[in-house]
Amino acid sequence: ATLIKMAVPLKPVLYSYFRSSCSWRVRFALALKGIEYEYKAIHLLQDGGQQHSEDYVKLNPLREIPTLEIDGCVLVSSMSIIEYLDETRGPPYILPRDDPVKRQQVRAISEIIACDIQPIQNLRVLQYVGEKKVEWARHWIEKGFQGLEKMLQTTAGKYCVGDEISMADLCLVPQVYNANRFKIDMTAFPNISRINTTLADHEAVKKSHPSNQPDCPPELQ
Repeated sequence: ATLIKMAVPLKPVLYSYFRSSCSWRVRFALALKGIEYEYKAIHLLQDGGQQHSEDYVKLNPLREIPTLEIDGCVLVSSMSIIEYLDETRGPPYILPRDDPVKRQQVRAISEIIACDIQPIQNLRVLQYVGEKKVEWARHWIEKGFQGLEKMLQTTAGKYCVGDEISMADLCLVPQVYNANRFKIDMTAFPNISRINTTLADHEAVKKSHPSNQPDCPPELQ
């Protein structure tokens, strides 16, 4: 018999920044699915922003994080990365498989957070806004949360959509973290707060939390 040596697949590599909402979504998904990976920190402020380095731009021309190297591919954009993981890896599934209505609700809530709320208060936008950046961020988070809170009245169970963790929850947790950073009064959003508190006890959230990342400064751990 001939012994055939199989190539050992390389561990996925995640390029991440500890406090990045988009990176956290992907870390949450990886943790939820039990996918081990190598963490490579990309500091968004050091050296003028390491996302602008020549080596990183070759990986991700958009100069954004996260970037995930997996299955011989280089994946960018957190939401598409999460969907790729759901399509290529086993359960738990992050998008409902057998209920198109719930699947639409998950995508809707995810996009409200990832497309309407988070992008206009991320780092590069706040740097451009300048001295009014805190006021700007608070305004858009509160405005977005007002609509999201009402949506959750009809979609939520234990989590954002029903009683299973979905992509919507992966988006919610980092956004509430940002809201707390900007000192938003979360008592105005009881559904969002309840779901976030429930999720905070989940092992995948703890593992993916900014304070547990290798590049988190000691004073924030």
